[in-house]
Amino acid sequence: MINSKELLQYTKELSLLFAEDHTELRVNTTEILKNFFKNVDSAEDGEEALTLYKDAYKNDNPYDLILTDIQMPKMDGVALTEKIYEINPSQIVVVLSAHDESAYLLPLINLGIEQFIKKPIDYQELLKVLLNIAKKSTHNVQENINMTITPLSDNFSFNKETKILLNNGESVYLTKYEIIFLELLTQSSGKIFSNEDIVSYFSNINETIDPQNIRKLVSKLRKKLPEETLESIYGVGYRIVTFY
Repeated sequence: MINSKELLQYTKELSLLFAEDHTELRVNTTEILKNFFKNVDSAEDGEEALTLYKDAYKNDNPYDLILTDIQMPKMDGVALTEKIYEINPSQIVVVLSAHDESAYLLPLINLGIEQFIKKPIDYQELLKVLLNIAKKSTHNVQENINMTITPLSDNFSFNKETKILLNNGESVYLTKYEIIFLELLTQSSGKIFSNEDIVSYFSNINETIDPQNIRKLVSKLRKKLPEETLESIYGVGYRIVTFY
């Protein structure tokens, strides 16, 4: 049996979003989870869950963990997970899976799902999985903190948490769109982001950018960064080159 005190030790500062269309299961599970997590929000379908996720992410208060059913109205768990990963590729997602939903599992595995839990839910199993995930998250707290700082040169760094670009310890002024763009590029250093990726990222946080204006944004941001930090890959997109 799971040790409730041990679980609480690791989860008491974490937030969780639970998406499930079955009302009784959603309500009962949410009440159980509230005993262990700092904040638990629930949604009755994928669309509502995505709205809650976007709002939390936009307000710099993202969820630590997502728990979602597969089959839901309006937007299923696969589509929800895809949308979430477009916003935050490192988001931890746990999926509830019934025995007759095997056709959905391969796409979710390919997306990089953290864990599957069989339905009907064995709550001891669920809490054990959450404990293991929370332990890993806590163990990597310092690593995660370090990951918020992206070094761009000997003198430059970008703090993804505070959204501040520093040059020799002094803040460099960035516009709102420059910050958003830099956040995207530093999510996965070295990855090339196409115009479509950039437009989609802005859209996911309820901002709009015209593809024709991306080149202007790149040109202005490049002047504020170390030389050769922001690369244009002809016909493909843009990437950030970090310094290690």
